[in-house]
Amino acid sequence: MQVQRSKSGPRRVARVSCRAGFAVFAVLCVQSRSLPARAQSFPGALPSQSLVQPIAVFGADDRTAVPAKYRAFRERIGLLLNTRTQSVCTAFCVAPDIVATASHCIYPSPTAPVPRIAEFLFAPDFQARRTFVRAAGSPAAPAAQYVLSGALGLRVKPPIEAAKDWALVRLAQPACRSSFGIRAMPAEQVMAEAAAGRIFQLAYHRDHQPYRLAYSKPCAVDRTFPGAEWSTVSKDFSDPGHILLHTCDTGGSSSGSPILLETSEGAEVIGINVGTYEQSQVEIENGKVVRRAKSEPVANTAVSALAFAPKIEILRQAAILTQPGQLRALQQALKQRGDYQGAVDGRFSPTLRLAIETYERASGLPVTGLATQALLKRLTTPLSGALPRAPG
Repeated sequence: MQVQRSKSGPRRVARVSCRAGFAVFAVLCVQSRSLPARAQSFPGALPSQSLVQPIAVFGADDRTAVPAKYRAFRERIGLLLNTRTQSVCTAFCVAPDIVATASHCIYPSPTAPVPRIAEFLFAPDFQARRTFVRAAGSPAAPAAQYVLSGALGLRVKPPIEAAKDWALVRLAQPACRSSFGIRAMPAEQVMAEAAAGRIFQLAYHRDHQPYRLAYSKPCAVDRTFPGAEWSTVSKDFSDPGHILLHTCDTGGSSSGSPILLETSEGAEVIGINVGTYEQSQVEIENGKVVRRAKSEPVANTAVSALAFAPKIEILRQAAILTQPGQLRALQQALKQRGDYQGAVDGRFSPTLRLAIETYERASGLPVTGLATQALLKRLTTPLSGALPRAPG
Protein backbone atom coordinates (compact mmCIF):
# COMPACT_ATOMS: atom_id res chain seq x y z
CA MET A 1 0.00 0.00 0.00
CA GLN A 2 1.38 3.38 -0.98
CA VAL A 3 1.09 6.44 1.23
CA GLN A 4 0.96 9.87 -0.38
CA ARG A 5 1.07 13.22 1.33
CA SER A 6 -1.03 16.29 0.54
CA LYS A 7 -1.95 19.58 2.13
CA SER A 8 -5.15 18.11 3.45
CA GLY A 9 -3.33 15.40 5.33
CA PRO A 10 -2.29 11.82 4.63
CA ARG A 11 -4.00 10.08 1.74
CA ARG A 12 -3.79 6.33 1.33
CA VAL A 13 -3.92 4.73 -2.08
CA ALA A 14 -4.97 1.10 -1.86
CA ARG A 15 -5.35 -1.48 -4.60
CA VAL A 16 -8.52 -3.40 -3.97
CA SER A 17 -10.43 -6.00 -5.93
CA CYS A 18 -13.32 -4.63 -7.91
CA ARG A 19 -16.61 -5.99 -6.58
CA ALA A 20 -16.81 -7.04 -10.07
CA GLY A 21 -13.93 -8.94 -10.83
CA PHE A 22 -17.24 -9.49 -12.47
CA ALA A 23 -18.12 -5.98 -13.50
CA VAL A 24 -17.86 -7.41 -16.99
CA PHE A 25 -19.08 -10.81 -15.82
CA ALA A 26 -22.72 -10.36 -16.77
CA VAL A 27 -21.89 -8.46 -19.95
CA LEU A 28 -20.33 -11.56 -21.47
CA CYS A 29 -23.88 -12.86 -21.68
CA VAL A 30 -25.18 -10.25 -24.10
CA GLN A 31 -28.62 -8.71 -23.75
CA SER A 32 -29.82 -7.11 -26.95
CA ARG A 33 -32.95 -5.00 -27.29
CA SER A 34 -32.93 -5.79 -30.97
CA LEU A 35 -33.51 -9.51 -30.38
CA PRO A 36 -36.89 -10.35 -31.94
CA ALA A 37 -39.50 -12.56 -30.37
CA ARG A 38 -39.13 -15.21 -33.07
CA ALA A 39 -35.80 -17.01 -32.78
CA GLN A 40 -35.91 -17.91 -36.46
CA SER A 41 -35.51 -14.23 -37.36
CA PHE A 42 -32.71 -13.75 -34.85
CA PRO A 43 -29.84 -13.63 -37.41
CA GLY A 44 -31.30 -10.61 -39.14
CA ALA A 45 -31.39 -8.66 -35.89
CA LEU A 46 -27.66 -8.77 -35.17
CA PRO A 47 -26.03 -5.35 -34.72
CA SER A 48 -23.25 -4.08 -36.90
CA GLN A 49 -19.82 -5.30 -35.78
CA SER A 50 -18.54 -1.72 -35.85
CA LEU A 51 -20.92 -0.79 -33.03
CA VAL A 52 -19.50 -3.32 -30.58
CA GLN A 53 -16.21 -3.05 -28.69
CA PRO A 54 -14.05 -5.93 -27.40
CA ILE A 55 -14.55 -6.70 -23.72
CA ALA A 56 -11.56 -8.71 -22.55
CA VAL A 57 -8.82 -8.87 -25.14
CA PHE A 58 -5.29 -9.02 -23.78
CA GLY A 59 -2.72 -7.44 -26.06
CA ALA A 60 -3.28 -8.25 -29.72
CA ASP A 61 -6.63 -9.80 -30.54
CA ASP A 62 -5.85 -13.49 -31.14
CA ARG A 63 -9.34 -14.51 -32.20
CA THR A 64 -9.60 -15.98 -35.69
CA ALA A 65 -11.89 -18.12 -37.78
CA VAL A 66 -12.01 -21.73 -36.63
CA PRO A 67 -9.06 -23.69 -38.12
CA ALA A 68 -9.91 -26.59 -40.40
CA LYS A 69 -8.81 -29.20 -37.85
CA TYR A 70 -11.43 -27.90 -35.38
CA ARG A 71 -14.35 -27.34 -37.76
CA ALA A 72 -16.01 -30.58 -36.72
CA PHE A 73 -16.37 -29.07 -33.24
CA ARG A 74 -18.90 -26.56 -34.56
CA GLU A 75 -21.52 -29.30 -34.16
CA ARG A 76 -20.73 -29.41 -30.43
CA ILE A 77 -21.00 -25.67 -29.71
CA GLY A 78 -23.94 -23.34 -30.19
CA LEU A 79 -25.85 -20.29 -29.02
CA LEU A 80 -28.07 -20.46 -25.95
CA LEU A 81 -30.68 -17.72 -26.08
CA ASN A 82 -33.85 -16.66 -24.35
CA THR A 83 -36.40 -14.89 -26.52
CA ARG A 84 -38.10 -13.15 -23.59
CA THR A 85 -35.12 -11.96 -21.55
CA GLN A 86 -33.15 -11.46 -24.80
CA SER A 87 -29.95 -12.95 -23.44
CA VAL A 88 -27.38 -14.68 -25.64
CA CYS A 89 -24.59 -16.98 -24.43
CA THR A 90 -22.46 -19.82 -25.72
CA ALA A 91 -23.18 -23.43 -24.71
CA PHE A 92 -21.59 -26.74 -25.64
CA CYS A 93 -22.64 -30.38 -25.84
CA VAL A 94 -21.70 -32.83 -23.11
CA ALA A 95 -24.33 -35.48 -24.00
CA PRO A 96 -26.79 -35.90 -26.89
CA ASP A 97 -29.46 -33.94 -24.99
CA ILE A 98 -27.40 -31.98 -22.41
CA VAL A 99 -25.45 -28.76 -22.86
CA ALA A 100 -23.17 -26.92 -20.45
CA THR A 101 -22.99 -23.15 -20.04
CA ALA A 102 -22.50 -20.46 -17.39
CA SER A 103 -25.04 -20.35 -14.58
CA HIS A 104 -25.54 -16.59 -14.95
CA CYS A 105 -26.78 -17.22 -18.50
CA ILE A 106 -29.79 -18.95 -16.91
CA TYR A 107 -30.04 -17.09 -13.59
CA PRO A 108 -28.81 -13.51 -14.05
CA SER A 109 -28.99 -12.58 -10.36
CA PRO A 110 -30.33 -13.89 -7.03
CA THR A 111 -33.07 -11.24 -7.06
CA ALA A 112 -34.24 -11.69 -10.66
CA PRO A 113 -37.35 -13.80 -11.35
CA VAL A 114 -36.51 -17.44 -12.02
CA PRO A 115 -36.94 -17.92 -15.77
CA ARG A 116 -39.11 -20.49 -17.44
CA ILE A 117 -36.78 -23.16 -18.72
CA ALA A 118 -38.82 -23.78 -21.88
CA GLU A 119 -38.01 -20.22 -22.99
CA PHE A 120 -34.37 -21.17 -23.61
CA LEU A 121 -33.31 -22.29 -27.07
CA PHE A 122 -30.08 -24.00 -28.09
CA ALA A 123 -28.79 -23.64 -31.65
CA PRO A 124 -25.82 -25.94 -32.37
CA ASP A 125 -23.51 -24.81 -35.17
CA PHE A 126 -25.58 -21.64 -35.36
CA GLN A 127 -23.93 -20.16 -38.43
CA ALA A 128 -24.66 -23.24 -40.55
CA ARG A 129 -27.76 -25.00 -39.23
CA ARG A 130 -30.08 -22.36 -37.72
CA THR A 131 -31.85 -25.20 -35.92
CA PHE A 132 -33.32 -24.33 -32.51
CA VAL A 133 -34.08 -26.89 -29.82
CA ARG A 134 -35.92 -25.93 -26.64
CA ALA A 135 -34.80 -26.79 -23.17
CA ALA A 136 -36.82 -29.51 -21.52
CA GLY A 137 -39.66 -28.61 -19.19
CA SER A 138 -43.14 -27.19 -19.19
CA PRO A 139 -43.69 -23.61 -20.36
CA ALA A 140 -45.61 -23.02 -17.11
CA ALA A 141 -42.80 -24.28 -14.88
CA PRO A 142 -41.53 -21.45 -12.66
CA ALA A 143 -38.13 -23.03 -11.99
CA ALA A 144 -35.49 -25.44 -13.21
CA GLN A 145 -36.50 -29.08 -13.02
CA TYR A 146 -34.18 -29.82 -15.92
CA VAL A 147 -31.23 -27.63 -14.98
CA LEU A 148 -28.44 -28.69 -12.66
CA SER A 149 -26.38 -25.65 -11.70
CA GLY A 150 -23.93 -24.41 -9.13
CA ALA A 151 -26.28 -21.65 -7.96
CA LEU A 152 -29.54 -19.83 -8.68
CA GLY A 153 -27.71 -16.52 -8.78
CA LEU A 154 -24.19 -15.55 -7.81
CA ARG A 155 -22.56 -13.34 -5.23
CA VAL A 156 -20.46 -10.82 -7.18
CA LYS A 157 -18.89 -9.08 -4.20
CA PRO A 158 -15.84 -10.75 -2.63
CA PRO A 159 -15.87 -13.54 -1.83
CA ILE A 160 -17.12 -13.93 -5.41
CA GLU A 161 -18.98 -17.19 -6.12
CA ALA A 162 -17.53 -17.66 -9.59
CA ALA A 163 -16.81 -21.34 -8.96
CA LYS A 164 -20.59 -21.89 -8.86
CA ASP A 165 -21.08 -20.27 -12.27
CA TRP A 166 -21.79 -23.44 -14.19
CA ALA A 167 -25.02 -24.99 -15.43
CA LEU A 168 -26.08 -28.16 -17.21
CA VAL A 169 -29.29 -27.92 -19.23
CA ARG A 170 -31.27 -30.89 -20.49
CA LEU A 171 -32.86 -30.32 -23.89
CA ALA A 172 -36.36 -31.33 -24.94
CA GLN A 173 -34.82 -33.63 -27.55
CA PRO A 174 -31.33 -34.70 -28.59
CA ALA A 175 -29.67 -31.91 -30.56
CA CYS A 176 -25.99 -32.84 -30.31
CA ARG A 177 -24.55 -35.02 -33.04
CA SER A 178 -21.37 -35.36 -30.99
CA SER A 179 -20.21 -34.22 -27.56
CA PHE A 180 -17.03 -33.07 -25.84
CA GLY A 181 -15.23 -35.24 -23.37
CA ILE A 182 -14.53 -33.64 -20.00
CA ARG A 183 -11.16 -33.74 -18.25
CA ALA A 184 -11.15 -32.56 -14.65
CA MET A 185 -7.65 -31.44 -13.68
CA PRO A 186 -6.20 -29.40 -10.82
CA ALA A 187 -5.20 -25.85 -11.69
CA GLU A 188 -1.48 -26.64 -11.49
CA GLN A 189 -1.83 -29.26 -14.22
CA VAL A 190 -3.90 -26.93 -16.38
CA MET A 191 -1.23 -24.24 -16.04
CA ALA A 192 1.43 -26.72 -17.15
CA GLU A 193 -0.64 -27.65 -20.22
CA ALA A 194 -1.13 -23.96 -21.00
CA ALA A 195 2.61 -23.34 -20.75
CA ALA A 196 3.02 -26.08 -23.38
CA GLY A 197 0.57 -24.27 -25.69
CA ARG A 198 -2.24 -26.79 -25.43
CA ILE A 199 -5.07 -24.68 -23.92
CA PHE A 200 -7.42 -22.78 -26.25
CA GLN A 201 -11.03 -21.62 -26.55
CA LEU A 202 -13.89 -21.83 -29.02
CA ALA A 203 -16.78 -19.40 -28.54
CA TYR A 204 -19.35 -17.14 -30.10
CA HIS A 205 -18.59 -13.42 -29.74
CA ARG A 206 -20.77 -10.48 -30.55
CA ASP A 207 -17.82 -8.20 -31.31
CA HIS A 208 -15.78 -10.57 -33.50
CA GLN A 209 -17.40 -11.96 -36.65
CA PRO A 210 -20.74 -11.58 -34.86
CA TYR A 211 -22.24 -14.91 -33.92
CA ARG A 212 -19.83 -16.96 -36.00
CA LEU A 213 -17.82 -19.42 -33.97
CA ALA A 214 -14.30 -18.09 -33.33
CA TYR A 215 -11.04 -19.66 -32.22
CA SER A 216 -8.89 -18.09 -29.51
CA LYS A 217 -5.30 -19.18 -29.97
CA PRO A 218 -3.44 -21.04 -27.20
CA CYS A 219 -3.45 -18.81 -24.15
CA ALA A 220 -2.00 -18.57 -20.67
CA VAL A 221 -3.57 -19.99 -17.53
CA ASP A 222 -1.90 -18.71 -14.38
CA ARG A 223 -2.38 -17.72 -10.77
CA THR A 224 -0.47 -14.46 -10.71
CA PHE A 225 -0.67 -11.60 -13.20
CA PRO A 226 0.99 -8.15 -13.34
CA GLY A 227 -0.21 -6.20 -10.31
CA ALA A 228 -2.30 -9.12 -9.05
CA GLU A 229 -0.63 -11.66 -6.78
CA TRP A 230 -2.45 -14.93 -6.14
CA SER A 231 -2.18 -14.40 -2.38
CA THR A 232 -4.51 -11.41 -2.86
CA VAL A 233 -6.58 -12.67 -5.79
CA SER A 234 -7.48 -15.95 -4.06
CA LYS A 235 -9.15 -14.05 -1.21
CA ASP A 236 -11.64 -12.55 -3.67
CA PHE A 237 -13.14 -15.95 -4.53
CA SER A 238 -15.19 -18.24 -2.32
CA ASP A 239 -13.69 -21.37 -3.88
CA PRO A 240 -10.39 -20.37 -5.55
CA GLY A 241 -9.37 -23.98 -6.10
CA HIS A 242 -12.05 -24.32 -8.79
CA ILE A 243 -11.15 -21.06 -10.55
CA LEU A 244 -8.99 -20.82 -13.68
CA LEU A 245 -7.64 -17.38 -14.63
CA HIS A 246 -6.80 -17.27 -18.33
CA THR A 247 -5.97 -14.88 -21.15
CA CYS A 248 -7.97 -16.43 -24.00
CA ASP A 249 -9.53 -13.39 -25.69
CA THR A 250 -13.28 -13.05 -25.17
CA GLY A 251 -16.20 -10.82 -26.06
CA GLY A 252 -19.93 -10.48 -25.54
CA SER A 253 -21.81 -13.81 -25.59
CA SER A 254 -18.68 -15.87 -24.84
CA SER A 255 -19.97 -16.76 -21.36
CA GLY A 256 -20.54 -20.49 -21.24
CA SER A 257 -17.94 -21.34 -23.87
CA PRO A 258 -15.55 -24.27 -23.42
CA ILE A 259 -11.91 -23.90 -22.42
CA LEU A 260 -10.26 -26.78 -24.24
CA LEU A 261 -7.18 -28.97 -23.91
CA GLU A 262 -5.51 -30.30 -27.06
CA THR A 263 -4.75 -34.00 -26.61
CA SER A 264 -3.53 -36.78 -28.87
CA GLU A 265 -7.12 -38.02 -29.07
CA GLY A 266 -8.73 -34.62 -29.75
CA ALA A 267 -9.87 -31.71 -27.61
CA GLU A 268 -11.40 -32.11 -24.15
CA VAL A 269 -13.12 -29.52 -21.95
CA ILE A 270 -11.18 -28.46 -18.86
CA GLY A 271 -13.34 -25.46 -17.91
CA ILE A 272 -16.20 -23.08 -18.74
CA ASN A 273 -15.48 -19.42 -19.51
CA VAL A 274 -17.68 -17.20 -17.33
CA GLY A 275 -16.38 -13.64 -17.06
CA THR A 276 -13.55 -11.22 -16.47
CA TYR A 277 -11.71 -10.55 -13.23
CA GLU A 278 -10.90 -6.86 -12.75
CA GLN A 279 -9.16 -4.72 -10.21
CA SER A 280 -9.49 -1.01 -9.61
CA GLN A 281 -7.50 1.58 -7.67
CA VAL A 282 -9.18 3.82 -5.14
CA GLU A 283 -8.07 6.74 -2.99
CA ILE A 284 -9.23 6.59 0.62
CA GLU A 285 -9.33 9.64 2.85
CA ASN A 286 -10.49 9.46 6.46
CA GLY A 287 -11.85 6.00 5.82
CA LYS A 288 -13.94 7.07 2.81
CA VAL A 289 -13.40 6.49 -0.89
CA VAL A 290 -12.79 9.89 -2.47
CA ARG A 291 -11.80 8.74 -5.96
CA ARG A 292 -12.18 5.51 -7.85
CA ALA A 293 -10.11 4.80 -10.93
CA LYS A 294 -11.46 2.90 -13.90
CA SER A 295 -11.38 -0.86 -13.41
CA GLU A 296 -8.77 -2.72 -15.42
CA PRO A 297 -9.10 -6.37 -16.49
CA VAL A 298 -6.55 -8.71 -14.94
CA ALA A 299 -7.58 -11.97 -16.61
CA ASN A 300 -10.60 -13.83 -17.84
CA THR A 301 -12.21 -16.34 -15.51
CA ALA A 302 -13.27 -19.93 -16.03
CA VAL A 303 -14.83 -22.56 -13.79
CA SER A 304 -12.69 -25.68 -13.58
CA ALA A 305 -14.25 -28.93 -14.80
CA LEU A 306 -13.57 -30.21 -11.28
CA ALA A 307 -16.68 -28.27 -10.21
CA PHE A 308 -19.17 -29.78 -12.65
CA ALA A 309 -17.79 -32.94 -14.32
CA PRO A 310 -19.34 -35.39 -11.80
CA LYS A 311 -22.78 -33.82 -12.28
CA ILE A 312 -23.15 -34.60 -15.99
CA GLU A 313 -23.89 -38.29 -15.58
CA ILE A 314 -26.24 -37.52 -12.68
CA LEU A 315 -28.39 -35.26 -14.87
CA ARG A 316 -28.19 -37.67 -17.81
CA GLN A 317 -29.65 -40.50 -15.76
CA ALA A 318 -32.06 -38.47 -13.61
CA ALA A 319 -35.74 -39.38 -13.91
CA ILE A 320 -37.31 -35.98 -13.20
CA LEU A 321 -40.67 -35.72 -11.43
CA THR A 322 -43.15 -33.92 -13.65
CA GLN A 323 -46.57 -34.74 -12.20
CA PRO A 324 -48.01 -32.36 -9.56
CA GLY A 325 -49.02 -35.31 -7.39
CA GLN A 326 -45.45 -36.61 -7.29
CA LEU A 327 -44.09 -33.18 -6.44
CA ARG A 328 -46.68 -32.76 -3.65
CA ALA A 329 -45.58 -36.09 -2.19
CA LEU A 330 -41.96 -34.95 -2.31
CA GLN A 331 -42.81 -31.63 -0.70
CA GLN A 332 -44.77 -33.32 2.05
CA ALA A 333 -41.97 -35.80 2.80
CA LEU A 334 -39.40 -32.99 3.03
CA LYS A 335 -41.77 -30.90 5.14
CA GLN A 336 -42.13 -33.76 7.63
CA ARG A 337 -38.35 -33.78 7.98
CA GLY A 338 -38.29 -30.04 8.54
CA ASP A 339 -36.30 -29.37 5.35
CA TYR A 340 -39.10 -27.77 3.33
CA GLN A 341 -40.90 -24.63 4.46
CA GLY A 342 -42.99 -23.84 1.40
CA ALA A 343 -46.51 -24.69 0.28
CA VAL A 344 -47.43 -28.25 -0.68
CA ASP A 345 -48.66 -27.18 -4.10
CA GLY A 346 -47.05 -29.63 -6.53
CA ARG A 347 -44.79 -27.00 -8.11
CA PHE A 348 -41.03 -27.00 -8.34
CA SER A 349 -39.60 -23.79 -6.90
CA PRO A 350 -36.30 -22.40 -5.58
CA THR A 351 -37.59 -23.19 -2.08
CA LEU A 352 -38.09 -26.84 -3.01
CA ARG A 353 -34.70 -27.00 -4.68
CA LEU A 354 -33.07 -25.63 -1.52
CA ALA A 355 -34.90 -28.23 0.59
CA ILE A 356 -33.69 -31.02 -1.67
CA GLU A 357 -30.12 -29.75 -1.44
CA THR A 358 -30.41 -29.58 2.35
CA TYR A 359 -31.59 -33.18 2.52
CA GLU A 360 -28.93 -34.41 0.06
CA ARG A 361 -26.17 -32.65 1.99
CA ALA A 362 -27.35 -34.04 5.33
CA SER A 363 -27.63 -37.55 3.86
CA GLY A 364 -24.18 -37.56 2.26
CA LEU A 365 -25.63 -37.64 -1.27
CA PRO A 366 -24.37 -35.69 -4.30
CA VAL A 367 -25.93 -32.23 -3.98
CA THR A 368 -28.08 -31.60 -7.07
CA GLY A 369 -31.38 -29.98 -6.05
CA LEU A 370 -33.13 -32.20 -8.61
CA ALA A 371 -36.62 -33.54 -7.92
CA THR A 372 -36.25 -37.14 -9.07
CA GLN A 373 -38.14 -40.39 -8.79
CA ALA A 374 -35.19 -41.91 -6.92
CA LEU A 375 -35.31 -39.14 -4.33
CA LEU A 376 -39.07 -39.52 -3.85
CA LYS A 377 -38.70 -43.27 -3.42
CA ARG A 378 -35.90 -42.79 -0.89
CA LEU A 379 -37.97 -40.32 1.14
CA THR A 380 -41.19 -42.33 1.13
CA THR A 381 -39.81 -45.83 1.68
CA PRO A 382 -40.16 -46.99 5.32
CA LEU A 383 -36.95 -46.99 7.38
CA SER A 384 -35.22 -44.75 4.83
CA GLY A 385 -34.68 -41.03 4.55
CA ALA A 386 -38.37 -40.37 5.22
CA LEU A 387 -37.85 -40.58 8.98
CA PRO A 388 -38.35 -37.20 10.71
CA ARG A 389 -35.35 -35.54 12.24
CA ALA A 390 -34.76 -35.96 15.92
CA PRO A 391 -35.66 -32.89 18.02
CA GLY A 392 -32.80 -30.45 18.53
